[in-house]
Amino acid sequence: MDYKSFYAEVADWIMQVNQVAVQHGMDSTEFWNWVSRSMGEIANKYNNNKLVQKQMVMLFSWLEDVYAETKKRK
Repeated sequence: MDYKSFYAEVADWIMQVNQVAVQHGMDSTEFWNWVSRSMGEIANKYNNNKLVQKQMVMLFSWLEDVYAETKKRK
């Protein structure tokens, strides 16, 4: 597996997450559908490698934490 390519893609994905969050809001179905779909695409691209799967789970958990924090502040 090309780890350098994978982690560059993760960095790009995080930037895209920010754009989609601004565009649709983290409260939206569109946002979470995009997150799920794009994570699946990345995992499939890297043949569902265990490291990739674990990274995607961690990123999803991180987004849930960010979402929970924004809800607390409202």
